[in-house]
Amino acid sequence: MVYIPAKTFEDLEFTEVLSQISQFAITPMAKELILKTIPIDENEDKIRSLLLTSEYKSSFENENRIPNHGFESLVKSFQLLKIENSVLDIESFMNIASTSETVNKLLLFFKKFKSYYPNLFDLGSEIEINKGLKKEVDSIIDRFGEINNNASDTLYTIRKKSQEVRSRIGLSFNKSLNHYNNLEYLDEIRESVIDNKRVLAVKAMYRRKVKGGIMGSSKTGSIVFIEPEATFQLSRELQNLLFEEDEEIKKILSYLTDYFRAFLPLLKCYQAYLVNIDLYYSKSRYAQEINGIMPKISNSQEIEVFDAYHPLLYRSNIIEEIKTYPQDIFLNSKNKIIVISGPNAGGKSITLKTIGLLQLMIQSGILIPVHERSRVCFFDRILTDIGDNQSIENHLSTYSYRLKNMKTFLKKCNKNTLFLIDEFGTGSDPELGGALAEVILEEFYFRESFGLITTHYSNLKLLANELPAMSNANMQFNSDTLEPIYKLVLGEAGSSFTFEVAQKNGLPYSLINRAKKKIERGKVRFDATIAKLQKERSSMAKTGISLKKKEIIAEEELNKLAELNEKTKNKLTNYQELYDHNKKMILLGNKVNEIADKYFVNNKKRPMISEVIQLIESENSKRNKRSAILIKNQIILKKNIEFEVEKKIEKIRTEKKKIKLIPKKKSNIILKVGDDVRILDSKSIGTIDSIKKNRAIVNYGKFTTQVDIDQLEYVK
Repeated sequence: MVYIPAKTFEDLEFTEVLSQISQFAITPMAKELILKTIPIDENEDKIRSLLLTSEYKSSFENENRIPNHGFESLVKSFQLLKIENSVLDIESFMNIASTSETVNKLLLFFKKFKSYYPNLFDLGSEIEINKGLKKEVDSIIDRFGEINNNASDTLYTIRKKSQEVRSRIGLSFNKSLNHYNNLEYLDEIRESVIDNKRVLAVKAMYRRKVKGGIMGSSKTGSIVFIEPEATFQLSRELQNLLFEEDEEIKKILSYLTDYFRAFLPLLKCYQAYLVNIDLYYSKSRYAQEINGIMPKISNSQEIEVFDAYHPLLYRSNIIEEIKTYPQDIFLNSKNKIIVISGPNAGGKSITLKTIGLLQLMIQSGILIPVHERSRVCFFDRILTDIGDNQSIENHLSTYSYRLKNMKTFLKKCNKNTLFLIDEFGTGSDPELGGALAEVILEEFYFRESFGLITTHYSNLKLLANELPAMSNANMQFNSDTLEPIYKLVLGEAGSSFTFEVAQKNGLPYSLINRAKKKIERGKVRFDATIAKLQKERSSMAKTGISLKKKEIIAEEELNKLAELNEKTKNKLTNYQELYDHNKKMILLGNKVNEIADKYFVNNKKRPMISEVIQLIESENSKRNKRSAILIKNQIILKKNIEFEVEKKIEKIRTEKKKIKLIPKKKSNIILKVGDDVRILDSKSIGTIDSIKKNRAIVNYGKFTTQVDIDQLEYVK
């Protein structure tokens, strides 16, 4: 069971966060639900709430936007449906139809995109999809909020008769209008409308000559408004029909109410579902505003947050265009308590409030503004003592009130507790109050509680340095300008810069020196040592950043060289393999060429075929010795280098074209018909059959070819 006192919510301004979230709610019911939010008891429910909010937030950043979930409250309709013989009005039915349609759209959407929004799908997976409710309403009420003529046969008949009577009233009135106008009994305006009825504007002097009912007169009394007698009778008939229409509409609405009365549980479920959707929508919109995410949830007791922002401060600073400084905090089994020291106005209290508020938010299912590498756990108890807690009602001083708080802390603190105490031990004599604070802090430590405290007491800083699972931390301060840097540094205590701040604020040197003489020399030396360590730490941090940058640059260059070396190595390997492959192809080509020459000379197919088969079998036996993987790799390799080889070959071809071929030394022998010849650089020998215009027909036995004389050489 989670125990978090009301004072913790007040100290950490949790209600202000809820107020900001509620501003995004579309419905008043969700807004009310948000304002009543408290940390969730069960860890599974906490994680589920965070996942639901995180999924909804993701919909703002992808194309699958979740449909609108707005609706009008059905609470009044629910109350009437519980009462027997009650009748809902038309607006209530339209709201029910709209709500049903909205729920059905959402359920079908989450079903379609279940892989994107698994938890949002599960939220409504057991809710019935019922399209009949809207169809039933649409069959009776149109989109303008009017009852359809076809809602019942009786209504259709009544409205048809009413239309006929209205038509007769119009004809009758126009007839009377023309008649009395021709007799000049009517005023210039001729007619008017009273109680939704057309009336004649009769001159007062002729009112007795016009038959009908007097409906009124003008302010001056010069005009009397009369409904003609014939029209009057028809109007009464119309009024009777309108009364019958109203009665029939009541019957129809009564039937429709009885129909929906059976669906009351489903309608309540629909409304509750939409309120929940609005709740997660509001949380996700707030998370979008503060860059909130769902950090990793740890099963062990630890808080490891990077770039943690105080959400209220972050949001207000964005509006005012002020920079907000994030913090890194680490609490675990080896470092359960952090003692934060340093000068006032350096951000110590904000650090406490940041961690406490983020913990309350995450345990209430609200995403928090931290880096995605962050890890958090859940605590059963969160206790705070922040700010001036003087109690006027109980006549308690600040210190008395704090002691009372410490009593509560000691009762509640255990290994599942997170405590946050600001200015621990102040309000009493520094030595006595410091000693009491020290033993209380030791008690928290031995109970294995987790916590952060801020203090100026040296004995607490020393205690944190002595105990293994407790550490010091300080808020960085620029010792030159005496301005806060708002950066928490773990591992060392901070100086209060008491005398430096006093000096900056214009206090006389003489007074400062006198103050230094009044306190123990060791205390001054201790504070000065801490201040010196902080300066050295700041200098080392700057050097570390510079070295880190150089290391990153060097690493990038090394990676580039390694990559270049790998590419060069691969290219050399590829070229070697290509060279070996081409060499093999040349050898095979030469063997095939020799077989072709033999066949050309002896014209014997069997030996030629036998040699070709032997050559192929020899190559296949070599292939069989290779693994299938090697062959596959060679194919891939060949494809990979194909493009580069193509470029190289194209380049070589271009260069060859540019080089002029050196002609071979011509023979003095003049070729004639019947000479044995062969084409230059060829081994096949043929006989010249004829010579025409410096071109010869060479006969190779099986075929002939035409060749320039210059390309032939004589064979003895």
